[in-house]
Amino acid sequence: MKNNQNKTSDRKKEHIELCLHSDVSFRKSTGLENYEYKHNAMTEIEFDNINFESEFLGKNISFPFLISSMTGGTGEAFELNERLAIAANELNIPIGVGSQRQALENDTHLESYKVIRKYASNVPVLSNIGGAQISKLKELSSIKRIIDMVEADAVIIHLNPLQELLQKEGETNFSGLLDNIEKLKKYITKPVIIKEVGSGISKEVAEKLLNVGVDGIDVAGAGGTSWAAVELIRNKINDDNYFRDWGLPTSYCIRKVAELKDNYDFILIGSGGLNDFINIAKALALGADIAASARIILITLYEKDTKGVVDLVNNWFSEIKKIMFLTGSGNLAEFRKDKLIIKKEFY
Repeated sequence: MKNNQNKTSDRKKEHIELCLHSDVSFRKSTGLENYEYKHNAMTEIEFDNINFESEFLGKNISFPFLISSMTGGTGEAFELNERLAIAANELNIPIGVGSQRQALENDTHLESYKVIRKYASNVPVLSNIGGAQISKLKELSSIKRIIDMVEADAVIIHLNPLQELLQKEGETNFSGLLDNIEKLKKYITKPVIIKEVGSGISKEVAEKLLNVGVDGIDVAGAGGTSWAAVELIRNKINDDNYFRDWGLPTSYCIRKVAELKDNYDFILIGSGGLNDFINIAKALALGADIAASARIILITLYEKDTKGVVDLVNNWFSEIKKIMFLTGSGNLAEFRKDKLIIKKEFY
């Protein structure tokens, strides 16, 4: 009988395969289609001077874009992470590590995580552990260990109650989570970023997290990969299950959480179905400091290798530069100031 450690690694392998080859996208949208850009016929921007360079976690990056946390803890992840890291380093953009839960269980696949820092030596790297693990944490040193493992610039705690609820091996006891996040924030020196995995973070939840000192919120709204769909397929449950499309749309999450910028100093990451330059630009215009994507990057890597990922991101921002020019935005700060028309108020 396999032990829990092997089960974790096997599950990660299944997740990769399903994300690459199965229909695990939300059937509801990101909500970003309910926004239009405000055309500025009197733009006085010099197109060639539009620049995306900014600072993220104390390092200069070339684009406000994060290759979001994907994988690790399985043999297949080593090569994927190596190639993703090479792309991130060439683009000079940050990259997240997949959940390091497996690394807390045994040392079998540590290199599948460490390889990211090896090949992404010049950019911000984000460590990653689940909220379910944080909620039952007894000693905080284990989190410091996974941060040190990848020489991370910050740690992500991912919140995935829906996925855990539907996962056959899921952990559904989240009691004490907020208290332990607060304890961890006081214990480590690295920034703490909280992200969902596709069901979104509301303004109310974000405010609770900011009140205990977290440094960043990645809203990860509905509209991209449905991890409920991933687990339903794994469990061979009817694809019409109500919870397949549970979650708050990405646009709603970004817009509402951005309102907290008036009272809190934090990094706002917009993610959840940002699969093209149009929606990445809208996420930034709605107030995100940085946009993030995962599955579209993974699929591009699978189909077109590292060069395909580099070309994709470069092409995205070449097009976003045109949008900024046409909205009279010389820089990202200007782009976040009233450049969108909302067509449906909910979103």
